[in-house]
Amino acid sequence: MDLLFIRLLFVAVVASAAFFLRPFDLSQPLAGVVGVIAGAGVIVFEMRVRNISLKKLIGAAIGSLLGILGAYLISLVLGHALPGAGNTLPFLQIVLLAWMTYCGLVVGAAKGDMLNLSALGGLFGGEVSSKTSFKILDTSVIIDGRIADIVETGFVDGALVIPQFVLHELQMVADSADSMKRNRGRRGLDILQRIQKMPQLTVQIVEEDFPNVKEVDMKLIELAKVYNCKIVTNDFNLNKVAQLHGVEVLNINELANSMRPVVLPGELMRVFILKEGKEFNQGVAYLDDGTMVVVDNARKMISKTIDIAVTSVLQTTAGKMIFGRFDDRVHAIHDKDRGVHEKERPSREHAQASGSAV
Repeated sequence: MDLLFIRLLFVAVVASAAFFLRPFDLSQPLAGVVGVIAGAGVIVFEMRVRNISLKKLIGAAIGSLLGILGAYLISLVLGHALPGAGNTLPFLQIVLLAWMTYCGLVVGAAKGDMLNLSALGGLFGGEVSSKTSFKILDTSVIIDGRIADIVETGFVDGALVIPQFVLHELQMVADSADSMKRNRGRRGLDILQRIQKMPQLTVQIVEEDFPNVKEVDMKLIELAKVYNCKIVTNDFNLNKVAQLHGVEVLNINELANSMRPVVLPGELMRVFILKEGKEFNQGVAYLDDGTMVVVDNARKMISKTIDIAVTSVLQTTAGKMIFGRFDDRVHAIHDKDRGVHEKERPSREHAQASGSAV
C-alpha cells in the first residue's frame, strides 16, 4: 500500500511539473497529460525492472555504457570524416548513439546471467545461490529426449545452456550418412525446438569454445568450470570424468533408476510373464519402467499375468533386477486374454482321476 502511494505521488509530481513548466511550449492541460503519461511510463519501467535479476541489471548497465562509449568514438571519427555534412551528421550521430546503446542494453542483459558475481567477494552475496541454476546440456541427453519430459514436469528450474559446439556435433550427427545416426540427430534437433518453445524455461546458446580442447566432453567440463554450472547428461563416462574434475553432474539415468518402485522381499507383485528365463522353469517379466523381474516356477505361465512373491532385489550398474517366486497353490493367475480373474489351484488327485478315467 505504501508503494502504491509513492507511485501515485510520483506521477502527481511529474504531472504538476509538466503542467506549470509547459515543456515544448505546450498548453497547460496538454502538458499535464504528457506529464501523467511520462510518470506512468516510468512506473511501468520500474515494475519491469524489479523482476529482473541483479546479474541482468549489471549486464545491461555495462552493455549500455560500452555502447555509449563506442558510439561516442565513432561519432568523433564521423565528425572528422564528414566536416560539411550539415544536418546529416547530427542525425547519424543520434541514430548511432541510440542503436549502439540499445544493442548494448539488450545483449548485456541477455549475457548478464552468465556473470560470476561470487568472484567479487561478498558484495553480491545474495546472488551467489543462483549460480547453480544454470545447467549445460550435452549431445547425448538432447538426443535421448527425456530431458524435455522432465522440463515439462517443472522439476528443472533456472536456464538450460546449450554450447555452440554441442549444436555443431548434433548437426553433424543429423547429416550423417548412417540412417540410424541421422534419425537420432534429427530427433535431437526436434527435442531442442520443443524445449525452446516452453515458456517456463530459459534456453541460452553460448558461443564460448575451447580451440585447444578437441574432445566435446572436455569442452563441456571446461565450460562448466568457467561458469560454475552443472552438466546434464546420460553418458556414464562423462559423468565419471566430470566428477574427477570437480564438476557437478545431473545424470538422467541415475534419476530414472531412483524413480523406480521400491520393493522388499516378501512383498506381492503382479507381473506379466513375457518369455522364458535362462535357468530351468524360470519366467521373465518387465515392469513399466523396464525393470527385469525373474520369476521361478513361472515357465508355464508365459503370456499370463500372475501374482508373485518377491524373494530378493539386486542393484547393478545397469539398473535394478527383481527376483520372485510363483506358487500356484497360493498366488492368483489373471488371464490377460480373457480378462477373467481366477484362482487356479490344480489338484494332483483330480489330474490322476482324470487320467484314470481316460
